[in-house]
Amino acid sequence: MKDKMRIFCGNSNRELSQAIVSELGLKLSPLKISRFSNDNLSVQVLDNVRDRDTFFIQSLTTPVNLHLMEMLITMDALRSASAGRITAVIPYYSYARSDKKDAPRISITARLIADLLKTAGADRVLTMDLHSAQVHGFFSMPVDHLTAVQTIAAYFSAKPEKDEMVVVATDAGGAKRAGLFAQALDTPLAIIDKRRISDTEVTQGEVVGNVAGKDAVIFDDEIATGSTIIETIKTLKKAGTRRIYVSAVHPVLCGSAVANLKDAEIEELVVTNTVAIPEEKQMEKMTILSIAPLMAEAIKRIHTGESVGALFSQ
Repeated sequence: MKDKMRIFCGNSNRELSQAIVSELGLKLSPLKISRFSNDNLSVQVLDNVRDRDTFFIQSLTTPVNLHLMEMLITMDALRSASAGRITAVIPYYSYARSDKKDAPRISITARLIADLLKTAGADRVLTMDLHSAQVHGFFSMPVDHLTAVQTIAAYFSAKPEKDEMVVVATDAGGAKRAGLFAQALDTPLAIIDKRRISDTEVTQGEVVGNVAGKDAVIFDDEIATGSTIIETIKTLKKAGTRRIYVSAVHPVLCGSAVANLKDAEIEELVVTNTVAIPEEKQMEKMTILSIAPLMAEAIKRIHTGESVGALFSQ
């Protein structure tokens, strides 16, 4: 396996990339990413990839467009170097939120990015917990869509207060996702009636479900500005919830999210490392779970031709 596989990474989340290759007993292949004097990106592959099964790891995090260009240019360079097969490994696919035409004269950007990946040379995509499952259908190549639901559920299952927990979906749109999490945790599900005013402002109504005297576990795919989470916490407190835990797969944490969560009445914030979290965004009550073992196993199975879906049916 080691001789036939090459794994590269961009600059968005090198710590996760290093953890993935360590799980596989490999090392990251060398890649030179630099800039010309006119600010254009330059990428040079510094390893032999001819006829090799090649993987490029990059989360689409801030600065999103820079990391996207790094990925596109690198895959084009890999294709030019005669790589056998190129798999784009995208732990966090940020443009998945632009999945529909909900205003006049706008781009369905999630589909555009899928087309760009194909044009750049990607033969396959490996990603995790897309904000919208329908984005899967935008790709004209095979997509392996992983989930961190079991990883986060296993963490909460080990807590002594697990039997008093109820999983909470922040809105009806996230009910299916939270429902899968509740099923994995073997707990009831409650849903918040949410009304979105803008990208950064939401209002909340009532809780659909019994949360009084319970420990609530809010589950969502990502935390961006945190406005939805904060309003959900307020709603749960009014409904008589005892303790509140917040969990999400992708800790984007932009704007005032960190400050708001530090001040919020929560016991713990549980996230994964699909997004690199700088020290200034970390907090005392934050727990970061690694998805490196899951990603590494999926990469191994893609390389050897085994089923990736079987990871979630065991």
